Amino acid sequence: MLDIIIVEDNQEIGKLLCDFLRSENYIVSLATSGEKALDLFERYGAKLIILDIMLPGMDGFYVCSKIRENSNAHIMIASAKNAKDDKLKGLELGADDYIEKPYDIDILLAKIKGVFKRKYATDELVYKDIKLNCVTNTLYVKDEAKECTQKEFELLKLFIENKGTTLKKEYLFNTIWGSDSESEIQTLTVHVKWLREKIEEDPKHPLHILTEWGVGYRFE
Repeated sequence: MLDIIIVEDNQEIGKLLCDFLRSENYIVSLATSGEKALDLFERYGAKLIILDIMLPGMDGFYVCSKIRENSNAHIMIASAKNAKDDKLKGLELGADDYIEKPYDIDILLAKIKGVFKRKYATDELVYKDIKLNCVTNTLYVKDEAKECTQKEFELLKLFIENKGTTLKKEYLFNTIWGSDSESEIQTLTVHVKWLREKIEEDPKHPLHILTEWGVGYRFE
């Protein structure tokens, strides 16, 4: 599951916000239309959606109502439409918050941190003999601390949160490193190799991080 989906048709603004939130260690994806946002949400889910209203084609109000039909994910509308009727409509359709553009990035970040603290706070993520301390970003295997880079930690966390689901290489790379990263997708293969060396009994015959040839990886 993603931490945040940003729904913003201005790609420059969207990418800047993605970079900023990734620097705060959130797993973020950008959708530039309502259709892409719903597709992302249906495939991967998200804990929080930052949703613009004025989008090409399907508008943000419709996106909000569709997500709210089957999910209690936190929806934060961020829009230049600041009329009282627009705010009421967004909230009546199920949005949890409505913030006006242009917004102060520090205020937005404070709101996001508040949401995650209230709704999704967890100190540990545990799967069998693998434990992730999400406060200190420390990996434990059979209660033994393992040296782990930030990217390795984020990648393993994403795997565990989506266990049993095959994740495409492009999705993994774009989520952890960003679609505009100067790194190459081969770095994903290297990080998977490093993780296997840390968590697998036999890294050459992994039982947890499985390769789906031609597609990506699946965590079991």
